[in-house]
Amino acid sequence: MKKSLKYRSVLVDARRVIVKIGSRVIVQKTGRPDIRRIRALVRDIAFLQRSGYEVVVVTSGAIGAGMEALGMKDRPTSLPELQMAAAVGQSRLMSRYDAFFSAVNCKVGQVLLTHDDFYHKIRLTNARRTMESMIRHKIIPIVNENDVTADEEIKAALALGDNDLLALLLAKLIRADLLIMLTTVDGLRLAGKNERTSRVRYLENITRSTYALVTGSKSKLSKGGMASKLRAAESAAKAGCSVLIANGRQNSLLIKAMKGQDVGTLVVASAI
Repeated sequence: MKKSLKYRSVLVDARRVIVKIGSRVIVQKTGRPDIRRIRALVRDIAFLQRSGYEVVVVTSGAIGAGMEALGMKDRPTSLPELQMAAAVGQSRLMSRYDAFFSAVNCKVGQVLLTHDDFYHKIRLTNARRTMESMIRHKIIPIVNENDVTADEEIKAALALGDNDLLALLLAKLIRADLLIMLTTVDGLRLAGKNERTSRVRYLENITRSTYALVTGSKSKLSKGGMASKLRAAESAAKAGCSVLIANGRQNSLLIKAMKGQDVGTLVVASAI
């Protein structure tokens, strides 16, 4: 327990923080965006920025917003239909973020990326310079995958999804101190007696036995899962960025985390 509390200082001392918001955090089971949850997260993120943190947001939810607009009950399975839903939902999702952040006196800017951008030197340099400039001018970058042109095969090959890979690559690109991955569970959980589970407070490293504890996501709205988040966390930690996996539907979760409270599962950066 003492070591767990010691590691929590990583959160308090972080300077540059990426908040990755999963689809199921801000999209209801019906596919309809959860306006209350989006507004609550915006308030918390604004609080972090006013507290001196440099915050970048990686958000999912464009496909879910498009599904709502198009009256789709299930997530599409074909690439053209996924891209169609994203095209319809992207502007709707961003307009909500813009309105909610404006209400708390925060400026935001949209950054659309694909995984391909991270393997193209000129595009990568431009993306980094743009976001550095935005951060310097107190503008919160709202980053999402450009699903309309993205190649789903790249994500499938790397066994990551739902913007988990995008958040990881971005953390390395802008040299973030902390990546907070918001999902709908309060971190990695261990099975106990009588079908009860207990939360893993921190991980000093991720091994094969860690992955054996989790299974893939079965959500119709989300492509990621705990295994995907652990893979992203493992790579981020090796690059010197600590990772917190936590429940984004918990009230004031971000504020609690950045105050060093014992929430979620903290994956400690290898350099610590």
